[in-house]
Amino acid sequence: MFGFRKAAPPPTEADKETTLTAEKRTVSDSVLPVPKSKGNYFDEDDDDWGRKPSSTASKDKDRYKNGFRDSGGLENQSVQELENYAVYKSEETTKSVDNCLRIAEDIRGEATRTLEMLNEQGEQITRTHNMVVDTEKDLSRGEKLLNNLGGMFSKPWKPKKTKNIQGPIITPEKTGKKDINNKEDREKLGLAPVPKGRSAPTTPPNESSTAYQKVDYEKAKQDDALSDLSDILGDLKGMAIGMGSELDRQNKALDHLGDDVDEMNSRVKGANQRARKLVDK
Repeated sequence: MFGFRKAAPPPTEADKETTLTAEKRTVSDSVLPVPKSKGNYFDEDDDDWGRKPSSTASKDKDRYKNGFRDSGGLENQSVQELENYAVYKSEETTKSVDNCLRIAEDIRGEATRTLEMLNEQGEQITRTHNMVVDTEKDLSRGEKLLNNLGGMFSKPWKPKKTKNIQGPIITPEKTGKKDINNKEDREKLGLAPVPKGRSAPTTPPNESSTAYQKVDYEKAKQDDALSDLSDILGDLKGMAIGMGSELDRQNKALDHLGDDVDEMNSRVKGANQRARKLVDK
């Protein structure tokens, strides 16, 4: 009734070799754990061990923003904290000046486009006035023809001319097209500013630099940005004066164009009346 379990067969030579190989692999894999790399300053993938914290780390910026109100005020801070605070404030000032410079550059770009559009408008006024002159030549030929159509039974007719149509006298300055190829004109338009020498160092200070060196570097950057900002404001002033002069020229040109157009309308009405009289006869 009761059965007896058979004993397991003895392991073969192949099984023994497999077991020994697995045991060796297990032992070799767990001999020494690989420690974390510590102290390698040149490995970018390493952790932050051994590195000096930044003077404007994010955890300190909140304290710098409110002027240490939550930690006793400026008078209760260490010299190191005050130096770091000075560096932070100088960096924030540099950012503000750079933002002002970017805004001024955008305004100069818009002013340049506006000045070019204004010059194109002046050219259109000139072309329109030239078209009026060409139309007046055709009208003069028509008036001569109407005078000759009456024959011997009609009185001679002469068109009434109160003024001669001379065409455009004041032409706009073409600072937006041809003359901007000149270096000086391009600088006035803000299209090709001359690069100026920079007083700031080419490379920023490293972590080992003192707070004074960092603040001095930021001050140099601010001086350069303020110098560029002053140049842009000067350009904007010159461009505003140029726009005002161009608008004055165009207003005079429009007045002159309006006078010629009024003269043309009067002569066209007289020619139409002469044509009706000839048709009625």
